[in-house]
Amino acid sequence: MSPFNAWVFHKGLETLELRMRAHSGNALRLAQWLEKQSAVHNVHYPGLASSPGHQLARAQQRGFGAIVSFTVIGDREAAWRVIDETRLISITANLGDVKTTITHPASTTHARITPAQRTAAGIGENLVRVAVGLENIEDVITDLARGLDSIGANATH
Repeated sequence: MSPFNAWVFHKGLETLELRMRAHSGNALRLAQWLEKQSAVHNVHYPGLASSPGHQLARAQQRGFGAIVSFTVIGDREAAWRVIDETRLISITANLGDVKTTITHPASTTHARITPAQRTAAGIGENLVRVAVGLENIEDVITDLARGLDSIGANATH
């Protein structure tokens, strides 16, 4: 790493705790909202009391992170319709940005493994992953609501 890149990296570490608290708070709010949506089958986020790993996460962590994944009612087409309808959220397989990103793991990050391996890992065709950023979470929710409404499951906001 060059000296300049090391300096930039070090400067970023100075605010990491504050940023992670904000990421985690936004992710929890989004996960709670997603749980109430009729177009969503289930939500995967350790900060939710409904999560199988919630008690362990509470014992081991101060926050629950920025990654929320959820399955939509429907198939791959429904998942992509949700993703494609977003305007604020960036479509990418990238994680760890200050801007919220969204991806379809089965066709991006996990596309190289077999369908059987994806199924064994819990990565179905209707899974959507969101890396929650630092934007106003109500804007992110409004953006995702547009996508969920597009699959016609009467999502509530």
